[in-house]
Amino acid sequence: MKITIINGPNLNLLGKREPEIYGSRSFEDYFETLVQKYPELELNYYQSNVEGELVNKLHEVGFEHDAILMNAGAYTHTSVALSDAIAGINTPVLEIHISNIYKRETFRHKSIISKECVGMIAGLGLKGYELGLNYFIDNKKENA
Repeated sequence: MKITIINGPNLNLLGKREPEIYGSRSFEDYFETLVQKYPELELNYYQSNVEGELVNKLHEVGFEHDAILMNAGAYTHTSVALSDAIAGINTPVLEIHISNIYKRETFRHKSIISKECVGMIAGLGLKGYELGLNYFIDNKKENA
């Protein structure tokens, strides 16, 4: 299976930014752990702080990869463009949030992209990405 993880704005600061919310581990370090744990998967990782670049990446991988895990960061709550991009591709997208968006500021309680995603994992820290990978692995087995 070919799975891409796409992270949005400020997720390049994991390990530095608000460690009490996001932890002290960089995503690059965590990604290497996932690669080692799931050798049967072809895992790819992309991060950008630029909305249009995230749209371009969805278009690029959204017709040839098996699954996408997407943490759109703050764009979750504001980006019609990302929602439209997810709606326009064939690859299923699972929405991921490290923090529980419903325990944060009210404006974070609304996700514009959720309606286009197969589901959402929120509030379980970096473990949410692993749970997302397991969802797609299990789903493929059930549909094989």
